[in-house]
Amino acid sequence: MKNSRQSKHLWSGVIVLLTSAGLLSGPVAAQSWPSKPVRLIVPFGPGGSADTLGRLTSSKVGEYLGQSFVIENRAGAGGMIGSDQVAKSAPDGYTYVVSGVATHAVAPAMMAKSPFDPVKDFSHVALYGGPPLVFAVSLGVPAKSMMEFIAHAKTKPDAYSYGSPGIGTHGHLFGELLKQINGIEMTHVPYKGAAGAVADLSAGHLPAISSTLTTASAQIKANRVRALAISSTSRLPDYPDVPTFRELGFADLVAVTWFSISGPAGIPAEIVTRLNSEVRRALQSPEVKEKLRPEGIEPGTLSPKEFTDFVAAEYKRWAPVVRASGAKAE
Repeated sequence: MKNSRQSKHLWSGVIVLLTSAGLLSGPVAAQSWPSKPVRLIVPFGPGGSADTLGRLTSSKVGEYLGQSFVIENRAGAGGMIGSDQVAKSAPDGYTYVVSGVATHAVAPAMMAKSPFDPVKDFSHVALYGGPPLVFAVSLGVPAKSMMEFIAHAKTKPDAYSYGSPGIGTHGHLFGELLKQINGIEMTHVPYKGAAGAVADLSAGHLPAISSTLTTASAQIKANRVRALAISSTSRLPDYPDVPTFRELGFADLVAVTWFSISGPAGIPAEIVTRLNSEVRRALQSPEVKEKLRPEGIEPGTLSPKEFTDFVAAEYKRWAPVVRASGAKAE
């Protein structure tokens, strides 16, 4: 019996070594995976949406797979440092990154030379989802609807400014896209994070903000600011009176600040498929869905192929907006 257990452990070790060296792939590699803890790099600091989604989902996936996910926060350069580390890791199925619109659609377009190709240098596994964006105004702004605001902005081109979490953030670029589509002018006021922008908005020091719904939700629910429209595909149960840009006729303003899980290019397809299945299963679990609902996050349901195509489409969508905004990586 003892020899049998030793042989089993030895064979498992051999499989791991061969897989890491790229000498074993396909069904055998997938069947043996995971035989040890899996690393998940969060390329931002603790406490943000990327960190929360990564921890929440991987905890559940770890239960399903019978192996723990070890979370490492590796912040820096707008998420590019941690992402680049994963892009250059061995494709053995044991190292992943919480990817997202910031690191795989926006930041590469802001850099003169990106350290990685956001599509080709990764095995894109699964989409977690993310909060929609909201355009909100202070109570002192006379516009009671998005269409009224646009009309006011057209008649008074220099009257309005909008705040965002910072230059090159999704909130900034969404605001720029809103300007382009409607032919209006607004001065962008970048903050170091969304909290300052929301505080100035509620105090009446700032006319408008473009940011994630998550960061403005408390002030919206307290009626200290007025949400004019959100970028989700449909109205949210927790915000039944806030229309979507889509229903107002702006289909190009449907967007979420999405997060996801990706690994280095070359991970065996069977491992990617299995992890995708377990991530989607975790996102549909009642406890995870209950935690995502107040944030307006719709759980991702894309296959690996669909998700890879989605990443490519998002980069193609936001790169021209980045260039038009003049945002550059510092």
